[in-house]
Amino acid sequence: MYKKTLLCAGLGLWLGAAAQQTDTVKTSTLGEVSIQARAEGMSRIGGAENGMQIGQGELFRAACCNLGESFVTNPSVDVNYNDAAVGARQIKLLGLSGQYVQMLTETQPASTGATLPYSLGYVPGAWMKSISVSKGASSVKNGPQSITGQINVEYLKPDDEPAVQFNLYGDSRRKTEFNAAVNRHLNSRLSTVLLAHYEHDFAHHDADGDLWHDSPNVRQLHLMNRWKYVHGRYIMHAGLGYLQEEREGGQLLKVEHPFRILLDARRAEAYMKHAYLLNQEHNTNIALLANGSFYRLDGTFGPKSYGVDQLDFNSQLLLEHDFTADHSLSTGLSLNAERLDEAAAALHGGRLTEEYTPGLYAQYTFTPSYRFTAMGGIRLDYSSLYQRAYVTPRVHLKWLPAERLTLRASAGKGFRTPHALAENHYLLASGRTLDIDSLLPQEEAWNTGISAALYIPVGERNLQLSAEYYYTHFLHQAVVDYETPLRLAIHDLDGRSFSHTLQLEASYEFSDALSLLAAFRLNHVRCTYGGTLLEKPLQSRYKGLLTLGWKPMMGIWQLDITLALNGGGRMPAPYTLPDGTPSWDDEFPAYPQLNVQLTREFRHFSLYLGGENLTHYRQPSPIILADDPYSPSFEPTLIWGPVHGIMAYAGLRTSF
Repeated sequence: MYKKTLLCAGLGLWLGAAAQQTDTVKTSTLGEVSIQARAEGMSRIGGAENGMQIGQGELFRAACCNLGESFVTNPSVDVNYNDAAVGARQIKLLGLSGQYVQMLTETQPASTGATLPYSLGYVPGAWMKSISVSKGASSVKNGPQSITGQINVEYLKPDDEPAVQFNLYGDSRRKTEFNAAVNRHLNSRLSTVLLAHYEHDFAHHDADGDLWHDSPNVRQLHLMNRWKYVHGRYIMHAGLGYLQEEREGGQLLKVEHPFRILLDARRAEAYMKHAYLLNQEHNTNIALLANGSFYRLDGTFGPKSYGVDQLDFNSQLLLEHDFTADHSLSTGLSLNAERLDEAAAALHGGRLTEEYTPGLYAQYTFTPSYRFTAMGGIRLDYSSLYQRAYVTPRVHLKWLPAERLTLRASAGKGFRTPHALAENHYLLASGRTLDIDSLLPQEEAWNTGISAALYIPVGERNLQLSAEYYYTHFLHQAVVDYETPLRLAIHDLDGRSFSHTLQLEASYEFSDALSLLAAFRLNHVRCTYGGTLLEKPLQSRYKGLLTLGWKPMMGIWQLDITLALNGGGRMPAPYTLPDGTPSWDDEFPAYPQLNVQLTREFRHFSLYLGGENLTHYRQPSPIILADDPYSPSFEPTLIWGPVHGIMAYAGLRTSF
């Protein structure tokens, strides 16, 4: 079946027409970039927004099989499993869950609704050219959904140097992966790239001997074809993509009447971008962007089932103009449409949700000198689902009071439409009763933040220090409530919910071959459950990170070491199991994780060998009542630490 699909999809993709990276000829969405560390490594976004750009040099410091594994060396973004049943991964930024981070693919909205739990695994690491992480209330150009930040993924480009690239990967869990990128310049105006990804887990892992998969077996095929056409002042990007994935988890088949978890997903997508430069002197350009996708998921969670058909369409017409070197304006119109057709007993059989959101925005940037930048934006959107209009204001300031000191401040509001079960359907694996409010209001929050970056000369190089603080305050929030025994609820916030995050960071390059980064972050996250303001469960109170990069012999060899210390936190209120013991402790402990990778570069290829979680720390008993999954006390969704011990891997990257 996979071979037939590969042949048909590949033929269709090569016949498709395409577009891709930037929304205008100007090629700048998250701001200009100034190099902070190693080439193609970590770069600081140079505009008014506070953020970083992660290049391929930084991504290759770890295995980076997909987007979910791309933040191992990043001190700002955490990625954890949501549960031990379906293996869904989740980003955490500023101490809050990933749904409050707006995910973008080359500045276009991506990953909403039912795709959200698995979206990090849908972006192959070998396809990525860079990742931009912008913290806090981000630009209004891409919509009102950003509350804690934006993550924008840039893929390999059709107009990159013509090449054929392959990436082979295998690990001690018998996971294998193959990636290919074939780039061709058909003529001086037209270029294309074909991307292919296949992965397969061949083994059933049960390290703790509870007769459950530690994580599901995944088989995924992903194809994408991207095109670029340039003629004079006109640029066109377009592309097509197809993905199919199967996940198999739950109890091992050696158990009588096993509790099985099976997920079958299909996704098709297409996008286009057209841009025309009207006036080069004032950078006046107009652009039309559109993308759409169809996603189908069929899931089985023991005796429960869940199915969803999701359609997404996003379009934007924008105009940018620089009046002078000091004053620039970006304006635009947008139309977003989303349709979810869900089938599940938890929704009393099913639910059809349709939302059409037209909007408009304006963003003004004032740069009187290189020492000061002010960017203010406002947008107005109307939701057909809630039958209301809402305003999203945001402002960013950047100031250089001294040559080696940069200060930034931001404030703004964010809105997003929650899809309670679609975004959290992994909760169906729990034995608890699941209660969901019929129509949750839009989530609404304010985010404010300040940051400082200081460069201190030490020897012939700069010691780079940074500090930042962010505060997020919710007015409405879809709360996942674990606090009532044997019951799970998703309801609107009734009380207060907020997050305080403080992060300190220092980095230094001792030489061209040796660099060191150290970071520490404190999280203070609270939410109201049952009328009581409590610490948010499953959230680490702090995180420490230390990374070392060593590239001796002119970069022929490269050694990367990453040590993380994840602080402890609160568990949801425990309940009593049938044998009279408590379901879990009140708190989970701090734990360390050590990752190491060694890379050897050759002329046209590189070999890498590494190990993850070399401290061999595993969460004890990640599945509660594993021997009785049909009990109302069964709980596999409370994951706070690694479910795997030491894992070794090796890979080969080629380019010719």
